[in-house]
Order: sequence, then structure tokens, then C-alpha cells
Amino acid sequence: MAEAAEFQGTRSAPACRWSRHVTAVLVALLIVLGLVQLPAAPAARADAASADAASARSVAISIDTLTPVAPTQNDTLTVSGTVTNNTKSTIFGAHVGLRVGQQITTRSDADDIGNRKSFSQGSDGSEVGGNHIQKIDKLAPGVSRDFSLSLPAKDLDLGKDGVYQLGVTLSGQSSDQQYERVLGIQRTLLPWQPSPVEGKKTRLTFLWPLISATHLTARTESDRQQTPVFPNDALAAELAPGGRLQQLVALGKDLPITWVIDPDLLATVEAMTKSYGIAGPDGKSTPGHGQAVAKQWLKQLQDAVAGHQVVALPFADPDLASLAHSGKDVSGALSHLQSATELASTTVDTILGVKPRTDFAWPVDGAVDSSIVDVATSAGAHNVIARSDSLREAGSPSYAPTAARQIGGGNTAVVADYRLSTAFQGDLIRAGDSSLAVQRFLAQSLEVNKQAPENERSIVVAPQRMPTTSQAQAMAAALKALSDGRWTQPLDLGEAAKATPDPAANQQVPGPGSYPDSLRTQELSTQAFQEIQKTQTTLDNFKVILTSQDRVVTPFGSAIMRELSTSWRGDPQGAAAFRESVQSYLYTLTRQVQLVKKSDVTLSGRSATIPVTVQNNLLQGVQGLKLVLESSQPNRLKIEDEQPVHVEGGQRPSVKFETRANANGPVQVTARLYTADGQQYGDSMTFTVHVTSITPMVLLVIAGGVLLLVLAGLRIYLQRKRAAARGPAGDGPESDSGSGSGGDSGGNGSGEDDGPQDGGPGQPGDPATDTGTQNGGPPGPGEKVER
Repeated sequence: MAEAAEFQGTRSAPACRWSRHVTAVLVALLIVLGLVQLPAAPAARADAASADAASARSVAISIDTLTPVAPTQNDTLTVSGTVTNNTKSTIFGAHVGLRVGQQITTRSDADDIGNRKSFSQGSDGSEVGGNHIQKIDKLAPGVSRDFSLSLPAKDLDLGKDGVYQLGVTLSGQSSDQQYERVLGIQRTLLPWQPSPVEGKKTRLTFLWPLISATHLTARTESDRQQTPVFPNDALAAELAPGGRLQQLVALGKDLPITWVIDPDLLATVEAMTKSYGIAGPDGKSTPGHGQAVAKQWLKQLQDAVAGHQVVALPFADPDLASLAHSGKDVSGALSHLQSATELASTTVDTILGVKPRTDFAWPVDGAVDSSIVDVATSAGAHNVIARSDSLREAGSPSYAPTAARQIGGGNTAVVADYRLSTAFQGDLIRAGDSSLAVQRFLAQSLEVNKQAPENERSIVVAPQRMPTTSQAQAMAAALKALSDGRWTQPLDLGEAAKATPDPAANQQVPGPGSYPDSLRTQELSTQAFQEIQKTQTTLDNFKVILTSQDRVVTPFGSAIMRELSTSWRGDPQGAAAFRESVQSYLYTLTRQVQLVKKSDVTLSGRSATIPVTVQNNLLQGVQGLKLVLESSQPNRLKIEDEQPVHVEGGQRPSVKFETRANANGPVQVTARLYTADGQQYGDSMTFTVHVTSITPMVLLVIAGGVLLLVLAGLRIYLQRKRAAARGPAGDGPESDSGSGSGGDSGGNGSGEDDGPQDGGPGQPGDPATDTGTQNGGPPGPGEKVER
């Protein structure tokens, strides 16, 4: 950000230069006097100066607490911390003291405070008088000692309002250099406003992000309740007392902030309030135990957001820059942003009971270009949260302008201040680092106010997306110091976006080429978006056959949105593994509906029924499918048209097809499932039908044989009937005389056998017994299907 101008009301630059010249002349005069009186002194003093610089890097001082962080005239200032002897010599006759340095006149001057370790009498000033020191008689190498200094703030003899450098020094002697000198120094910043603010206060908007990494996948247990399965139970630790998310809620409850929430976090925690599982390495899950902390956290959050403005990011906080730079070339990728925005509002309203603002977009680190703005505003967001190191001011403005900027198309860029937004980055676990971050934030905010006190300006602070516990605690400490009616007044984000823009502020969004390379390398690739769309296509083809679509669409739709999350930045392996797990799990579910493998079929006769089994291992039914059998040789084997398929969960019915054979020989038959829109579902299944059809000539021969059998049977019947009628007459004389030679000369007698007596055995070509499949089960090996 451009340098701020000189404060109004301070000494002019020429006066400062004149003062420095006078000081330099006086110092030179003293040195000259030293040269005359003590000829041996110059070398000793030069050595001492060199030793001071080396010693300053060897004795470490940490300012752990400074209270109050922004004192007034009647306050008592307390500075406490530790001193550590990192030298190899014992320090004795030492004491800790305070030094007030120069007043900070520009915002950039405050950037380096705390980083410089060498002592400079001119810039670090003299020790504060009044015996406000703490003696340390002896400090052995490697030993640390606590200190605490308290004094009335008025004893610091500070001037007018502003920011001052405050240093803590350790002065003493060492065993190898036995003369007193400054052995170490640590600097911090002291905002000083003893009297009420003259002019208008700065309206300050502080975003309080409630965002976490992705914790929930699409996997659920195979039960009616669809018990969610988490990859681990790390989220429970964040929700527990002292955890990161618990601290963010507890600290933010009483602060003047605007909540910025990822609805996916709410949905994930809400899922934890019921039964849930933790995935194990063997694929099995064990019960999770975070229900109590999840319920307590949601209750605390509901209380905390009451009366505050809540801004809901699109569900799962999609990476807008990745969508703009890589996703736009993949068909359908941008549609996920619209779905995520719509889901955000309902999720927050359902779980927290508040109506959130969903018209704000927040690209990573507030880095924007024209393509990011186009994507961000395509889903209904008309306000884009940028940062001043991305939407830079031209030249060197004398003050930080109001955050709101009109960027065309009815859209507003809300430009957060870079220095204030990054004040709490880094590892703030050490008390000294946390204290310095608080003082730097307060100093920068006071500097902003003093740049143009006559102009009421709106400044926005957008910190890192996922502050650590120590960072959140430092942020809260700084905001509490400003809540006592100091030089700022709180303003929510919605009002900040409606503020009157500064006419001199930059309203030109930079082009795509200006996006930082360090951020671009962290984006999702085009290949990643192609994989995401592959999963979406699989889901679209699967859901159309389900009778209870929400059981699949809801968990997988949310999982696909999570694949776009900004939380994957810096973790490409984790992002790829998550995408693969979602796709493979969805594929496994689609395979639960399939055709059962069928053995070869033997078909005798001109027509028969062929059964094909469809298996559904899902808990819900499937519908809207049609089964088609395709003959490779329709002239040999003709199969009837498609059959509709409706299978209840856990069932495997057989679908029967009528066939007609026209010629003998093997025929390859392919079975396929299709959805209502003509898309093939699942894999096809092929089996062979062996046709043994009978020709018309054979049928004539068989018919003739049957006719002969019937005629022969009829002749036998008639002969036996005639013989039975002649039987009684043969008992008289005529019979006796007529039976002598048996009637051989007269041709056939009554006992002549003119044909088979029992019709004989069956002839070849007789119709076989009907062996058509009467059940719905799959045919076994060597199956014979006839009719």
C-alpha cells in the first residue's frame, strides 16, 4: 500500500531536519572534546560500539504483555516479559529499563518495529527517569529472568496524539567486557491518545471468519438413516473447549464484528450431533464420540450470532480464482457456484435461525482480476471483498480511502486494508509475538485515523480465512481495546459496502495477468475440474433411476461442492485423493444395479422364453430402466422388443423375453440396460443361444408317422371287435366243422394279426416335453429352453 502522508499538526520536515543537524553538531563537538582530553578513547569507544551491536543480538528480550495496550493520560502502564542471556558470559550489575523513541510518522515506519535488534541511542532515546527500572544482579549464560515494569503513563513524557516507539532494554556488564552498556533491546508500538479524538472517527469493519477444512465425504453407512462416515475425528477437537473453532465463537460473541461463515461447516457439525462413524484402515467404521461437543458448539454459535450480521459464503467456500482461471474451460464447472450459493442461504437459516447475506464473494487473500470478478458475480454476489495490495491505488495517496469502490455492472469492490488484514498472520503462540501483533494493529489503525481526521472513512479488515487459536485471541484483544470509544467505531460489512466511495480511489479492476504467481500455483488445475465433472455426470446418470434420489444426490452433491473448496490450496495430493474417493464410492453404488451373468442357452422349437436377471443391491428401488436384448443374427433368432424394469431394493427378478427361431445354429445375444433418455446404464452382458429349430419337412414326416400309428391302432381295434362278435357262434357244430384247417385256404382268419397289438414304440420326431424355465432364477450350465 502506498505510504501515508505526514500527520497534520506535527512538526514540519524542515524543522525536523534543523533539529537533527543541531544534534549532530553537538555530538560531533563532544567527540572532538573527547579526542583532546582522552587520546586513547576513540579506539575504545569504537570497539564498544561494535560490541554493543553484537551483544544486542545475543541478549533476547520478549515483551509478553503491555497493559493497557493503548493507555490514556491517567493510566498506569505495565510492561512485563522475559530477558534471556544467550551469550557465553555472565551478566552482572544489570537492569531492565524503558526507552521512548521517536514518534512514528508513516505507516511504513511501523512495519519494521520489533524486527530491528541493534541499539541506537539517537532513535531509541534515553531511559525513562524516575527510577522506573528493575535490577537484575546476575544472569548466567542461557538463563532467563522475568521482569515487570509499572509506571504512570504521564511519566513517559509523551507529546501529542500519535504512535510512539517504546523500547525495553537490558543494560549491564559482562565478565569479558566490564563496563555498562546496552546488551539487548526489544521494541514495540505504543498508540497514544490521551484526549478525545479530534475530528471524525474511522468506521471499522472487522470480518470474523468461521471456516474449516473439509471433514465430511459422501460415504455413509448402509442403513436407512444414512449414518455419515468421517475420515477422522479431528473436527471434534476443534469444537471442544479450547479448540480453534470453540475459541472463535467464544471470543467473537461480544466483539463488534461481521460473521463470515462457510455453511458447509455448519452442515458438518450438525451431522455430528447425531450418530456418525469414523473410517478405519480396514474399510470398517467405528462410532464417533463428538455429539456432545457438536451440540454445545452449535448452541454457543446461535447465541453468538444473535444481533450480528452474518455473511454466508457459497457452500464449501469454492475457490473463485480456480474457477475463473481453470474451471471456465470445463463445461458445467461454473454451475456448481450457483448451486453452492443457493444451498448456503437455506443451510444457515435452517441451522442458525438467521437470514444471512449471500451477496458477498471473497476470493483467496482478496486477490482479484477481471475474470475472478466475472465469476464471483455470476452467481448473484454483487459485492467482492478485495484487498488493497491487489486493487492498488495509483501514485502515493496521502491517506487510505474508503473501502467501497464501484467497479461497473452494478458491482462493488469492498477493498480491505492490507496492513490491518495481515497484522495477525504468522505464528503467534509466543506471547511476545502476539503482543507485538496487537500493538502493530492498534498503531496502524490510529495512523489511518490521523491521516485525514476531517474525513469520515470506512476501513475493512479481512484477516486470514482460518485463524489459529492464538491468532484469534490476538485479534480479540485488539478489538476490545478499540471498543472503548477510542479512534474507531464499528460498522457491519453491509453498511461498509453502501458507503459513499472516495472519488479519487482506484476503481479499475486489474487484468488476469496481474494475479500473483504464488497464488496461481495453488489453484485447482483444469484436469481437476474435468474429474469433478466426470463425477457429476456419473451422478446425473445414476439419480434418474432412483426412487429416492435425495439419499444419493444430497451427500454426493455436497461432496462435489467440497471438491472446489479453497481449503485444498497448498494440498494438491489431499484434493486429488478426496476427488478419487468420491468418484470411486459413487461408482461402487452404481454397480449395485446390474445384469446377472448368464450361461449359454439351448433353444429347441420355433419359439421359447429367455429370462434375464436384473440385480438391485441398493436399499431403495430403481425405475425408469428398460432392458433390451439384441440378437447378433435376427434372421436366425428374433427377440421381442424392450422390457421395462422396476426393481425394489434388495431384489433380483427375472425379465422374460419371447423369442422365435428361424434357423439352426449359435447366436450371440447382448443384454443392455438403458435409462429413459436412451443412455446405456452399466455394462452390457453377452451370452450364446444354441438354436435347434425343426424344419417343415421334418414336421411332415412326424405327422405322417403319427397318422400311421393312429390308423394301425384303429385297425387292431376293429379286428378285435369282429373277433369278439364271432366268438359265441363258434361254439355250435358249424363252428366245430369250420375250424378244422383253421380257414388257411380262405385267407385271413379271425385270429390273424394284421398290425401291432399295442401301437409299438414312439417314432423319431415326436414332440418333446415342455422344459421351459418356470422360475425367475438364472439358467444353469447347459440350460435348455424350449417351447
